[in-house]
Amino acid sequence: MILLAVLFLCFISSYSASVKGHTTGLSLNNDRLYKLTYSTEVFLNRGKGKLQDSVGYRISSNVDVVLLWRNPDGDDDQLIQITIQDVNVENVNQKRGDKSIFKGKNPSKIIRKENLEALQRPMLLHLVHGKVKNFYSYQNEPVAIENLKRGLASLFQMQLSSGTTNEVDISGDCKVTYQAHQDKVTKTKALDSCKIERPGFTTRNQVLGVTSKATSVTTYKIEDSFVIAVLAEETHAFGLNFLQTIAGKIVSKQKLELKTTEAGPRLIPGKQVATVIKAVDSKYQALPIVGQVFQSECKGCPSLSEHWQSIRKHLEPDNLSKAEAIRSFLTFIQHLRTAKKDEILQILKAEKKEVLPQLVDAVTSAQTPDSLDAILDFLDFKSDSNVILQERFLYACGFASHPDEELLRALISKFKGSFGSNDIRETVMIIIGALVRKLCQNEGCKLKAVVEAKKLILGGLEKAEKKEDVMMYLLALKNALIPEGIPLLLKYAESEEGSISHLATTSLQRYDVPFITEEVKKTLNRIYHQNHKVHEKTVRTTAATIILNNNPSYMEVKNILLSIGELPKEMNKYMLAIVQDILRFEMPASKMVRRVLKEMVAHNYDRFARSGSSSFYTGYIQRSSHSAATYGLDILYSGSGILRRSNLNIIQYLGKSHLHGSQVVIEAQGLEALIAATPDEGEENLDSYAGLSVILFDVQLRPVTFFNGYSDLMSKMLSASSDPVSVVKGLILLIDHSQELQLQSGLKANMEIQGALAIDISGAMEFSLWYRESKTRVKNRLAVVITGDITVDSSFVKAGLEISAETEAGMEFISTVQFSQYPFLVCLQMDRDEAPFRQFETKYERLSTGRGYVSRKRKERLVAGSEFPLHQENSEMCKVVFPPQPENTSNGWF
Repeated sequence: MILLAVLFLCFISSYSASVKGHTTGLSLNNDRLYKLTYSTEVFLNRGKGKLQDSVGYRISSNVDVVLLWRNPDGDDDQLIQITIQDVNVENVNQKRGDKSIFKGKNPSKIIRKENLEALQRPMLLHLVHGKVKNFYSYQNEPVAIENLKRGLASLFQMQLSSGTTNEVDISGDCKVTYQAHQDKVTKTKALDSCKIERPGFTTRNQVLGVTSKATSVTTYKIEDSFVIAVLAEETHAFGLNFLQTIAGKIVSKQKLELKTTEAGPRLIPGKQVATVIKAVDSKYQALPIVGQVFQSECKGCPSLSEHWQSIRKHLEPDNLSKAEAIRSFLTFIQHLRTAKKDEILQILKAEKKEVLPQLVDAVTSAQTPDSLDAILDFLDFKSDSNVILQERFLYACGFASHPDEELLRALISKFKGSFGSNDIRETVMIIIGALVRKLCQNEGCKLKAVVEAKKLILGGLEKAEKKEDVMMYLLALKNALIPEGIPLLLKYAESEEGSISHLATTSLQRYDVPFITEEVKKTLNRIYHQNHKVHEKTVRTTAATIILNNNPSYMEVKNILLSIGELPKEMNKYMLAIVQDILRFEMPASKMVRRVLKEMVAHNYDRFARSGSSSFYTGYIQRSSHSAATYGLDILYSGSGILRRSNLNIIQYLGKSHLHGSQVVIEAQGLEALIAATPDEGEENLDSYAGLSVILFDVQLRPVTFFNGYSDLMSKMLSASSDPVSVVKGLILLIDHSQELQLQSGLKANMEIQGALAIDISGAMEFSLWYRESKTRVKNRLAVVITGDITVDSSFVKAGLEISAETEAGMEFISTVQFSQYPFLVCLQMDRDEAPFRQFETKYERLSTGRGYVSRKRKERLVAGSEFPLHQENSEMCKVVFPPQPENTSNGWF
């Protein structure tokens, strides 16, 4: 009795968790014809837009469904025939009225006769236990039409009991969850789990990346084991992470309703489904139920050469500061991605030299096998006649949004060859490091080319004998940031001198917190406190900064604070400014610093009243609930008042992710002899040198030298003007997201988000013995365009949403030092020019025959220019360096 009771309870529980019926899925009655209505519609709009303001279209029809065969050995094995009839296409927005692109056109004109015939040919569906075993249609039907049939057929796949399983339908192999409640079943499809091959790529950095969210819910109303209504809704929403105005949403709906049933054909006898299908029509072929890829034919589209000629003038050097240049750059990249090698090479060879650098930027940014082959054939690295083009190619490789192994392999091959310019050889190795990091971030650290590149960098650094080679491999390691390189960086940081030691230390500064272990910090503490040897203050201060930014211990903070007062004067002031900035900006180390400062020995007037001109300051450029952009400016002077290092950083934060937008470092050394001053400790033997180093969007570029050596310095002081030296100039594809979506209705959706900028960073260093004044300038000019493009295509009608934002901006940093008196006067200025910010929105619907509807909107505002605030001492010093001019009250001529 107990066993019978248990079995009875199990039966009751399984029965209550499923819809009433004798099958596990939908079941059709014998000899009946089911007449249904079907519609699928799609809406496109901004992320938070109203549905009635959307663009899109609706495809509706009648549908006949009959049972052709049922397996004599089991009711759950069925072959059904589905026939689409009376097709119509219309707007989803009923307010369109006379502007409707469908008005006055019959379906055969819209869909085209051959497509309509294919759509209305019957399809067969083999269902076993409610799941699609095979989908049958005719060979050589247009793929887009077959997908619409697959979208309808997939609605007939379901189960009548609750549970989670994997199903294969038009969306791919997906995880689905069923909830059964009496006469209703709800199917939720986890679209992010669907396995389906579709082209696409994205930018891996979260700050520049795209966040997307997709949902799919289908509700079945069941009566007598068959549907009386099916409602399906699928949504895809996306947004650019750091600029939320670049956002969009696709809503796709399907509706299937039973209207009536009537007498239908008798079942076809037979035990094997294959025999039955052959008897129905031998031309039927088993096809995948998964949606297939198709490309719409582009009628009247210009060739690559024609498109280049139409936009070429926008990419001339004088026009690069305009947003139109960036738009042309982005559209040309899209054309290049479908072009063949010979077409690309022909344009490269025919172009004039003033536009060639921009053309090289575009071809490299396309990142296709054909574009890579074309540019490598075009550039001759054995010649020094086209160094600018080679450099532009290499930097575009470094900024590549989704580099592949083939690109890295090509650069490794080039590095092993000969070069006409040593600067280009160094740049190749530096960019190899950048590609290693990007590929490792994309889980490609074990690729053969990446493994080879790592060995090349680490082996080259271990064996390097020339200073230039050591610097080259260190710069590559500064980009690659591979953990295996940390021991070598520690070795060069502690044992070497001058620029090598400083570069090794700044390379360590770029590693994430988990890699700065206790062992690493032991070495950095020895460097800062000079336990083994004397180090330059640029190296010591960098070591201290790394310690304070990476979970410093109580004793590490205490020892650093106790050292203030025992250091050279300007280093005292610099270290004090670091501590104050940590406290003011509430950085992670601030809690530990406050703990230590409770001790009087560390926190007293003598220590915190140090004078000097060096500074360290962090501030906000922009701040919101989900993101922030900061600027950091730190300047270290020698004891004689000459600039030792200025460091300007701009970082974009988004949640726990960040992007090092730019770092511009001007470094000078060995200039004390010019004013008969005494060098600081550890810097007595340094050669005269000044140079500029740039990190741009997390990529370290090859440093630029202003002068190297005393004779070089004197010749440039006597012969050169104060004209700025260009550090980096070019067009950069920064945001690159492409995604193709298979909607469960059978329609194809595409999302494309791209962002690019034209950038020009230049620096200058002026030095006047006559006026006893030095001035450094760093100027950053850029134009930015970000575009988002969503389309939903059926091959005969397309709806689209285009959104974009653009700006043209500039920022300048000026450091003025007057050393005619002591203490010397220092004024720091950081200015942002006023900038226009423009936003555009275009919605459209377009037939393949050419007729279309377009709606455009535009919004513009002017962002006022400003001077970024720095510390109060700087403001007071600037008033002395640039005193206000007295007003002239005289009304006379003299």
